[in-house]
Amino acid sequence: MNSGSPHQEKQPEIKRASIKPSRSRVWLRRGLEVLLFIVLIMGVRAWQQRDIVTGVAPPLIGRLLDGTPFVLADKPAQPVLVHFWATWCPICRTEEGSIESLALDNPNVITVAMQSGDSGVVQQYMREQALSFPVVNDADNRISATWGVQAVPASFIVGTDGKIRYVEIGYTTEIGLRFRLWLARF
Repeated sequence: MNSGSPHQEKQPEIKRASIKPSRSRVWLRRGLEVLLFIVLIMGVRAWQQRDIVTGVAPPLIGRLLDGTPFVLADKPAQPVLVHFWATWCPICRTEEGSIESLALDNPNVITVAMQSGDSGVVQQYMREQALSFPVVNDADNRISATWGVQAVPASFIVGTDGKIRYVEIGYTTEIGLRFRLWLARF
């Protein structure tokens, strides 16, 4: 059987040229992707901070791991870093060196171990990690709930007027925290 008659013309082969998008289209697409990523990150941050307190800092009263009572002053003499973290939080682990360094240089750093077990468990974690920053254990989540913290790490800078000046949820660099503490002086 003949697949074609001798009178059929052979169709010319159409070569598909690869059409490259213009540079401006490539940059526009990349710009839109970056914008979408930024909007997504901002949406996640807004969701994480939905219950975070603003204005005057709520009370922070507890006992440090060594048993010493701790009370956050209504109007501290210097800005204070109040840092919420957890032993089970991998992001907190990457940030703990920065918190340790800040606490060694600045007596106005207090941390709150959120839902990390009893004080013995938190003390053991601190020893294993060679950490010495001051810790109030919040095993029952009462302090964290008062501050509206649902995700860790969470860092608050409380100004000398007793108001929360800055809030960061998630990883924050040491230099970023130092800068915010410095800014809170003004």
